[in-house]
Formats: sequence, C-alpha cells, structure tokens
Amino acid sequence: MSETLLKYHAEQEYAKELEALAKNDKFPKPTNWNLSPWAVVTYIIGGELEDGTIINPKYFGKKRVIEIAVATLVTDRALLLLGVPGTAKTWVAEHLSAAISGTSTLLVQGTAGINEDTLRYSWNYASLLAKGPTEEALVPSPIMLAMQQGKLARVEELTRIPSDVQDTLITILSEKTLPIPELNTEVQAQRGFNVIATANDRDKGVNDLSSALKRRFNTVVLPLPSTLEEEVKIVKTRVDQLGKSLDIPAELAPVKEIERLVTMFKELRDGKTIDGKIKLKMPTSTLSTAEAISVINSGQALAAHFGDGTIKARDLAASIIGAVVKDPTQDSDIWREYLETVVKERKEWSDLYRAFKELE
Repeated sequence: MSETLLKYHAEQEYAKELEALAKNDKFPKPTNWNLSPWAVVTYIIGGELEDGTIINPKYFGKKRVIEIAVATLVTDRALLLLGVPGTAKTWVAEHLSAAISGTSTLLVQGTAGINEDTLRYSWNYASLLAKGPTEEALVPSPIMLAMQQGKLARVEELTRIPSDVQDTLITILSEKTLPIPELNTEVQAQRGFNVIATANDRDKGVNDLSSALKRRFNTVVLPLPSTLEEEVKIVKTRVDQLGKSLDIPAELAPVKEIERLVTMFKELRDGKTIDGKIKLKMPTSTLSTAEAISVINSGQALAAHFGDGTIKARDLAASIIGAVVKDPTQDSDIWREYLETVVKERKEWSDLYRAFKELE
C-alpha cells in the first residue's frame, strides 16, 4: 500500500485480519461471500482466533446488533442501518462490505441532487453519439456492478435522495433485476448481491422512504454508546487510528481530556448532568461520537504544531464551541448557560472554564 494515501479502504487497512479470518474460517459460507457469517461478526466485533491472531474490534456495541445485520444480508432482504449522525453507520457498512465481498468501493453517495442514472447506469456520450446505444457505451453504476459480480453495494444517506429517485431501488431489491430498455435486455443479480443503505432522521431535508421501499429493507438501529466509558473507549480507539494516518502522535490525547469532552457532549445531548441533579437545555447539534473524535483530532493538531505536545484545555476549547454552537441564535445561549452552571462549578474543570472565557 502507498504510504501517502490519506485513507485506506477497510479491505486494505485490515487485509491481514481478513486473511487470517479466511484461513481460520471453518463455517459454511454463502455463495460469493469471502467469509462465513461467523467470521464476519468476529471481524466487526473483534476476538482471538485459534492461531492466536488478534482481531481488533471495529464496532463497540452489542454483538447481537451486528449478528442481526449479517443475518439480514444472508437473506434476500436489503439492510438499512438507521441512527442519529455519528453512530458508526457508514463505518459498519464499509466493514461489512469489506468482509463479505472483499471490496467496500461499490458505493453510491446519496445527495439531494442525485438522479436515477447514479443508481442504475449512464452512457458514454461520445460512443453513444457515434454508434448509438450499445453495451460498450453503457457505464454501469456501482449497484449494477454489484449485481453482475454478486457483491454488496452501499447507498449512503438514503433519505437524502429524492423520493422518486429512491424508488428506483424497488425493482432492483424485489425482482433482483435491472432493466436496460435501450438495449432490450436486463441485468440479473448474481447470488451474493445485496444492498446496505444508511440513513438518519435528524438531517434537515430528509426524504421519507415510501412504504414499498421500506418493505424491501430490514432496519437495524445503531444506538449511541450506552455508557460514558464505552464512548470514551470508542473515541480513544478512533483517535489513535486516525492519528497514525495523519502523522499525529497518539499520546497527545490523554484519556483525561477525552473523558471531559465526552462528559460535556453526553450531558448536553441528554439534557441533564451525569449525576442527574441539573436539567439542561439541549442544543440543536447532535454532539455525536464522531464529532467528539473530530474535536480531539483538532486539539491534537493544535497541541502538536502550536503547543507543547500535549492537549490542554485551550487546545480543545475552540473546537468544542464550534461543535456545540451550530445555530448562533439558539445554541449560544444554551452554551453560555451550561458554561456558567456546570463547567464553572466543577473545580477540576477550572482550566476549561478559563479557556472558554478567553475565547469569548
């Protein structure tokens, strides 16, 4: 692998683990699956193999959630991973695709401006004008390629896609075919084909799924971390991983600072302090685990390049305010109230309070 890539695909970064799982996999594999369902779950949740190979966890949460997701993909039902932003939907979808199909790159990124061609196929217009509609002029979508190869396709942010375009998936998911009327033919899906979609219901501009499309999916909800300790562990793990790819030393992010950040996010997200004694107003921002990871990474960069090498309160303060205050009108007052009633009263957080006040 090139040492200059900013981000590796899951199947590249964890190639050794996938290879070890394949060697140790003694369970039956569905057609065109690289690993058995047992091995896929082990890859996602982590564990130790018979030969001593350690499989690092990719998802910190209930194993049963991943088992249900994998079991869905064995059937003819597509999988919809649902949850608020930052619950690792994309992360889980990418790793499921890498483990099952050996590639996570058959991806359609949902946006408000997407059209049906992105989900179905398009044309090489130079060839189309010269020879008319031919197989050579056809440009397959990632979903068409997945159908032809018996692999998994990913559709990110399904509810960002306009409703009439979403329904393009109905024929694909129910009939397992993709008609090409211009060529008077169709593509029939090979065994192993399926779709993993992700969606959240907190995004502005969300388009509801039609009842017909919902019936083609089995929905698995990925929850936010259930405990403070679990969220701290997730943030620490991902920060260490991202720090390596960005050449930022992992030791710059002490657990103490991660705990303080996660505590703040959890309290504002839940609308109450950890001890339950003070009720809080909740900001419009989701304050997800993913945002906590981003704040720590920003703090690491400041500490590494403009500080003494270790994250301090002042390195976190600016990024924390930016994460909390998404709506300047509403969130600013909520943030000031939290700052004065909670942060100020915690003596062990006095450095954080001073850092925030300096920025004001």
